[in-house]
Amino acid sequence: MEVVVIKKNKQLFGSLCLLLAAVIWGLSFVFQHTAGQKIESFTFNGIRCIMGGLVLVPLALIRSRSKKGIKPEKSDKKTLFKAGILCGLVLFVGLNLQQQAFRYSMAGKVGFVTALYMLLVPIFAVFIGKRAGLRVWIAMLMGTFGLYLLCITSSFTIGKGELLALACSVFFALHILIIDHYASTVDNIDMSIVQFLVAGTLSSICMAIFDTPQLSAIKDAMPQVLYTGIMSSGVAFTLQIVGQKHTEPAIASLLLCLESVFSALFGWMILSQKLSSRELTGCAIMFVAILVAQIPINELIKKRTRKAK
Repeated sequence: MEVVVIKKNKQLFGSLCLLLAAVIWGLSFVFQHTAGQKIESFTFNGIRCIMGGLVLVPLALIRSRSKKGIKPEKSDKKTLFKAGILCGLVLFVGLNLQQQAFRYSMAGKVGFVTALYMLLVPIFAVFIGKRAGLRVWIAMLMGTFGLYLLCITSSFTIGKGELLALACSVFFALHILIIDHYASTVDNIDMSIVQFLVAGTLSSICMAIFDTPQLSAIKDAMPQVLYTGIMSSGVAFTLQIVGQKHTEPAIASLLLCLESVFSALFGWMILSQKLSSRELTGCAIMFVAILVAQIPINELIKKRTRKAK
């Protein structure tokens, strides 16, 4: 009985960690939106990503010391750098597309369109030999209809911001698939440090080429940079790792995709960004579609059948 209570407490703790991560990421959409009005995309992501990578270094050092000098087989450096560089390249493109989207669209809209990566992941997985079930295709149709209500105007046009966010969701989906491929062979925190430093370095190079960074503007945007660099990258990523240790994958996915809901909520509360009834309906349909895509219906039915027996 005592073991069951401890297990339930750990599951509750894990769920709370994941929920807090979703809140942090949802609020980051507001900070990204306001930062986009002060500094350019490559400048913002260059500073943010390098800061995010450096924030995780102490955590990696603490974990390495806790292993007492024992290095597991999965910490192969060649594989680690390969995985980190691939993730960094994809993250570099995705983050900068997303940051550009904030220049043309509301934080809530960008949050929901970006969340479509939850639908795209199982569909892209088909191309690497993993079959998508009927519920995924149903969810995709629902998500497409929701996206239509959210983004397509009465004159049947889609805004530049929504197109950029949609392109961003494609790269975020690829990012998840790459992580899934390498997750069992490398240390996740080490890989995250490499990916952030790669994305930050590439963004900094593009900043020097395409942006016109001004020290006064960077200083003005520092609160947003600090939040997204420390909280979104360092703290939220750590919460995700801790939370997923004690939570079932399906529940973890559902909790994390709440970031899109929090992005719309914080956009309304902080930025006074309002969505029309049509857009709110689109958000609701997209959210349900994300839930449908993530809930393992077959497994739930099997569990209930076993309990009934």
